[in-house]
Amino acid sequence: MLSEQENDFLTRVGPGTPAGTLLRRYWHPVAAAGEITEDRPLKAVKLLGESLVLFRDQGGRYGLVGEKCPHRMASLAYGRVEADGIRCPYHGWKFDAAGNCLEQPAEPEGSTYKDRVRHKAYPVEKLAGLLFAYLGPEPVPLLPRWDVLVREDGRRWLEIQSIIECNWLQIMENSVDPAHLYWLHGRTAHLGRQVDHYEEKHEFIRFDYGIMKRRITPASRTGEEPTIDQHPLVFPTILRHVFRGDTGGAWHNMQIRVPLDDAHTQVYVVYFEPSTGGRTGGAVDAPYEYVSLKTADGQYRMDYVFAQDSMAWETQGPITDRSQEHLGVEDEGILLLRRLVKEQIEIALGGADPLGIVRDPGKNHRIDFDVINERIGVGSRAQKVA
Repeated sequence: MLSEQENDFLTRVGPGTPAGTLLRRYWHPVAAAGEITEDRPLKAVKLLGESLVLFRDQGGRYGLVGEKCPHRMASLAYGRVEADGIRCPYHGWKFDAAGNCLEQPAEPEGSTYKDRVRHKAYPVEKLAGLLFAYLGPEPVPLLPRWDVLVREDGRRWLEIQSIIECNWLQIMENSVDPAHLYWLHGRTAHLGRQVDHYEEKHEFIRFDYGIMKRRITPASRTGEEPTIDQHPLVFPTILRHVFRGDTGGAWHNMQIRVPLDDAHTQVYVVYFEPSTGGRTGGAVDAPYEYVSLKTADGQYRMDYVFAQDSMAWETQGPITDRSQEHLGVEDEGILLLRRLVKEQIEIALGGADPLGIVRDPGKNHRIDFDVINERIGVGSRAQKVA
């Protein structure tokens, strides 16, 4: 159980909150690159409790600025994107991607007032067809080049799911809660089809990017080896997974859970399917699709694994009241994650880099989870690990 104060410490994401301070040390996707086009060059977005406007100017530069113009607080979401920035629809003040005020049309000629105005602005980078933003302090860390995002030997595509109406932490707790696989997903999940009754064993191993979750399922027949399924929670908001089809093919994904505010989370899923023919060049701007987790009448699509999860997350409430829960032995991973979040919040509040921040370009060519799995100890021995 957690007190209300302890729960708030771990869950609230707005500016100045402890968890918000931690989460601002990481890059988060705010849109698919394909959502920002010549015909639709801007989009209102929310991230970590902040209302923002994402845009691409006519020079091809991406910007992310506060939604409210600092002049009279009108919304820049209705602004005009020009060659070098975004112009407010109310009085025409114009800002570039760095937040510099470029023009104030009604001010006297020769006025230097615009030089004293700096609008809220955050850096944006494009990778794997996603636009990532960083809301934290300088120096800005590198955007991690996770293998699923940068591999060039196959096909990559994106899924943008309907917004999850709950706090980010209850979603991430699910990532270290392997006991739910059999009960929630049953035979619709990739391992559930092989499990006749629940008798799994679980291990949780902290490593340099998060928590490795290992699920060990006993063999169904004498003489067979146990099935080992190992995949990481990439701290703080990613689940890296691999699925194997019935015909032996494999595809990988990264489920990126983006905290929009305290009670809403946007999930982006990046899929990658290796090609049997070798290098294909990958996709620069991976195609994307929107996926609704509910039917037209608001019911969860309970034949779909992601919707099953969203049911379990949302029905806990916008923010789980952890003062009312009763955890058991099977909840070891959840307790580990909470301790880790608390520890890393305190590190961030102290001004140091929390877990997994990447600053060395030499270590960021491609962060390969095949290599990480081998290092942590399963690798080629696993039947279900990429």
